[in-house]
Amino acid sequence: MVLTAEQRLTRTHITLMRSPNYALMSGIILMGESAIKDDVPTAYTNGRDKYYGRAFVDKQSDQELCGLVLHENFHVMYKHTTTWRHLWEKDPKLANMACDYVINQHIVDMDPSESIAKLPKGALLDPKYRGWDAGRVFADLQANPPQGKGKGGGQGSLDEHDWEAAKNLSEEEQADLERAIDQAVRQGDILAAKLGGTGAREIGAIPEPKVDWRVQLRDFVTTVSAGRDSSTWSRPNRRWLAQDMYMPSPYSESVGPVVIGIDTSGSISPRDIAGFLAEIGSITQHVPPERIHLLYWDTKIAREETYMPGEYASLAQSTKPAGGGGTDPTCVKEFVQRMHTKPEFVLMLSDGYIFGDWPNFNAPTMWAMTSDVTAHNATTIRI
Repeated sequence: MVLTAEQRLTRTHITLMRSPNYALMSGIILMGESAIKDDVPTAYTNGRDKYYGRAFVDKQSDQELCGLVLHENFHVMYKHTTTWRHLWEKDPKLANMACDYVINQHIVDMDPSESIAKLPKGALLDPKYRGWDAGRVFADLQANPPQGKGKGGGQGSLDEHDWEAAKNLSEEEQADLERAIDQAVRQGDILAAKLGGTGAREIGAIPEPKVDWRVQLRDFVTTVSAGRDSSTWSRPNRRWLAQDMYMPSPYSESVGPVVIGIDTSGSISPRDIAGFLAEIGSITQHVPPERIHLLYWDTKIAREETYMPGEYASLAQSTKPAGGGGTDPTCVKEFVQRMHTKPEFVLMLSDGYIFGDWPNFNAPTMWAMTSDVTAHNATTIRI
């Protein structure tokens, strides 16, 4: 008996959900709609629903169809169409490829013997990208343009990605989708635990609890900017509150210059930059520095802007980002070394994928990262 594409898709879902290797995908597989379509060349997802081309499915072996279904569902699990939409706006082909490289390595690593799942022919795979996220892969592909790797569809990747559908989601719809995905992952993780299979945390699919980066940033700026000129009882010293002791906080009416360095070479969206600078503008209304040196950098300082008190509130609207080369923060260190006055603190916004060593600015430093990279010698927060 020859099964239809629809029947094979249903059987594939059951196979994957019963497998200890892939049971954690169960909740994601059951999310949204999964359907066969005649007008789809390969397969695609809009971030929730998964669609497969009939002719393409008919060409795949059972193991390859499992690999294809996993591929689409991994896109959903990792929220690729929303998380990395800004990469698509920069370069659709490289964005598709970056997401595929990340997913395909997971599929291979979870079943190296290919007993259940096998990547379809033409799928992008490079062990170099094992453990990387799509942003880091994208930056590497930009620095080392691919030479015809892969034979799949979807602008250089195995499948197509419906970035437009994700782009049209409202913020509320996107938040609802992300909550639904997180819940689906947790449901699958429970089943995987019962079967003794791979857990979601092993592949980074369950996000760790996060502290709002704005709170962390405010704490850093206000703590560092608190001088030793005097003290005030109106603001209790938080270091002593944990010991039930009410002590005054030091403060200073004079805060020196600050340096803000923004990496314009990697996977940082205009929205990331605007949100970061708006928060800085708000904070500096309360602890106004002498001046702000805003630097856009790649391998050199691409643009320097100076802001004075009274201009901080409009900083996010008036700034003009520049750059687009490599990623070497040494240029910011050299700028700081040339300053006549030591900065009160240095704030760096980056994807964290830098070349060379982490610079020492010889001043309190915080890195705000859009990835999971941690600065080796400074405080790090996740944007």
